[in-house]
Amino acid sequence: MKPLSKASQQGLHGTLAVPGDKSISHRALMIGSISQGATHIHHFLAGQDCLSTLKAFQDLGVEIERQQDEVIVHGKGMMHLRPASIPLDMGNSGTTTRLMMGLLAGTSFTSTLIGDQSLSKRPMKRVSEPLSELGVQVKLTEKGTLPAQVVGGTVHGKTVKLQVASAQVKSALILAALAADQPTTIIEKLPTRNHTEIMLRQFGAEIETATNQRTITVQPHPDLVGQDVQVPGDMSSAAFFMVAATIIPNSEITLKNVSLNPTRTGILRTMLKMGADIRVVEHETTGEPFGDLHVKTSKLHPIEIAETEIPALIDELPLVALSAATASGISKITGAAELRVKETDRIQAVSNELRKFGVQVEELPDGMIIQGQPDWKVQDSHLDSYGDHRIGMMDVIAALKAEQSMILENEAAISVSYPDFFTDLQHLM
Repeated sequence: MKPLSKASQQGLHGTLAVPGDKSISHRALMIGSISQGATHIHHFLAGQDCLSTLKAFQDLGVEIERQQDEVIVHGKGMMHLRPASIPLDMGNSGTTTRLMMGLLAGTSFTSTLIGDQSLSKRPMKRVSEPLSELGVQVKLTEKGTLPAQVVGGTVHGKTVKLQVASAQVKSALILAALAADQPTTIIEKLPTRNHTEIMLRQFGAEIETATNQRTITVQPHPDLVGQDVQVPGDMSSAAFFMVAATIIPNSEITLKNVSLNPTRTGILRTMLKMGADIRVVEHETTGEPFGDLHVKTSKLHPIEIAETEIPALIDELPLVALSAATASGISKITGAAELRVKETDRIQAVSNELRKFGVQVEELPDGMIIQGQPDWKVQDSHLDSYGDHRIGMMDVIAALKAEQSMILENEAAISVSYPDFFTDLQHLM
């Protein structure tokens, strides 16, 4: 239980470098581990999820050194992974679990994946079923959850059409396709985050993305070579402070070196569409695009979010809802049924938490309708993360706007993706 206080009348001020991008940190460990030679990862996110990935590869025989946010992976190639003597513990990380199902498909052994109580309730057939089209065998419980057994063996390259818009599912197929007997083509329902494709190309893989951004062709058995990876700041982490500075009066902050990958800037585009005062300064780079965000307090307008916009926004939708709750008028989010199967049912959790601030929210099967208002009347001062890091951080930002002190239950969940969140927020207050 953690007491939360409202922001001062002076608002939020200062400059902040947010932690490294979570998605890119995961992938740098994974791809470095199946490459030949050393991979140096700079600005690595040392949150619990990424550390679950790191430990899993150590258990698979990969030598990995870490000093805070600097990591060296001594890869020897896919064929030098060895069977783990214990089940691979995924912790709370859905990304680790789903991508590992694909990556381990091309090994010569069977691996068992386990997770914590929350992760063990999350659906995994959405990955195992498309992988089965490539001949990959993943054994799940009757409910389609962890523990999972990934039976390594021959992967058969073919064309797979995905039924869900998920970067995790796509990435699992791409990683499996690296070990396939012939090229594999993956056709997405909608374009999703492309970090896996960008990084694999950097390491030497031959992956072609069609102009429609939905069709990806993977050539098998590439010669992957260790690289120097500079991890940009995580847009999902920066988004909490971006929204905070927008909705808290008298605020002006700068967020340094944030990822500007177009598949990750849905929250930025949405905030700008709602009228947020955000200036973007891009930096020159040959890898993932990044830059600085200068954010000032703004008066926001209501917004409607539809299914086509969801993939680029999926992790930040709780923040979109929070922003909409401060805008005068009705906002609507639809096409986001995926939120029901995250760390918690985020549609239900967001609706419950916003109502505690006196905001009217109507739940939809695939989203919510929010009656926004600039001034809130707190109905319940006891907030709850539901064991979900993003709900916990949304609650903390919302509490800055409340007219009284609040209390957050299960605040420890925040360390899953952002161990220094409270320290960084205090730096701006």
